[in-house]
Amino acid sequence: MTDSLSPFVYSGGTVAPGETANIRYTVSETYLGDPVRIPVTIVNGNKPGPTACLTAATHGDELNGIEVVRAVAYEWDHADLHGTIVCLPVLNVPGFLAQQRYLPILDRDLNRSFPGYESGTSARRMAHRIYTNFIEPCDFVLDFHTSTRGRNNMLHVRANMENPDVERLARAFASNVIIAGQGPEGTLRREASDDGIPAVTIEMGGAHQFQRDLIDEALSGTESVFAEYGLRPRTKVRWPGWRTVIQDDLEKTWIRADSGGIVDMHHRRGALVREDEAVCTITNPFMTQKDIVKAPFTGLLVGVLENPVVYPGNPICHLVELDEEIRHIVEARHLAGE
Repeated sequence: MTDSLSPFVYSGGTVAPGETANIRYTVSETYLGDPVRIPVTIVNGNKPGPTACLTAATHGDELNGIEVVRAVAYEWDHADLHGTIVCLPVLNVPGFLAQQRYLPILDRDLNRSFPGYESGTSARRMAHRIYTNFIEPCDFVLDFHTSTRGRNNMLHVRANMENPDVERLARAFASNVIIAGQGPEGTLRREASDDGIPAVTIEMGGAHQFQRDLIDEALSGTESVFAEYGLRPRTKVRWPGWRTVIQDDLEKTWIRADSGGIVDMHHRRGALVREDEAVCTITNPFMTQKDIVKAPFTGLLVGVLENPVVYPGNPICHLVELDEEIRHIVEARHLAGE
């Protein structure tokens, strides 16, 4: 991890210590040959410290993280910043403009294209320019996401907990839930972590909306990370009150509909449900047929359906098992109305 007072250098420019730069950086071209530019803000502190990277909207319809990254860049006081912050609020500009998840160019997923390469597909070329200029110079990455449209996630971190450097970053973010795993090939967090740049995904809420409670919670987590790594030495690392790490020895599943119809969800995201408890009811338009969907085990609803209609096989909720000690803590907090 770097701890020097030096300019931040990218292809085409530098940002000196004590300076802030707002850049529109060219990562591709349109059919008309016009540049596709992503917004980048680089805040280089006047005191030595690590370089942090914050990314959002790798999927163009995932908006919550945009507000987190913008708040860090433009609303936080950086007078005592020890290090550098690289803020990338909208990675997938074409998808953002179209308000769709994937790149409109051949419907490719930018978050399966990292680290990219210079002579690859349009998505891989874009990923390559982002990665080499703004990810590789950094010491860690916080990558903000939401669920896809029609679903809603409680805030949680996804991280490779077998990597000690990634584990440190994940725990510093101070979420209640960490889901362990490498992540698919081509995702920013997996490729960066494999390259020795600890990276985690923060999942929060649903697409096409700003959810202020989750944005504020994510800002608290980001501040906790900055305290852990010394970027904001006057702040403290946060403890979330309870934490569970969902490893392979704990059950986790997407509960799917066995029938088509209209869904009445009985629980919100973050709720604790018990084995055989009704999670939702699916009915036909006449309400003459009912399918009661029950929890296969006691656990936490990390993600739930938001769009109340399903085909057979559609996901309804993401249920994760809690170990006994954590389950008792969560049950007590639910009974207390927290």
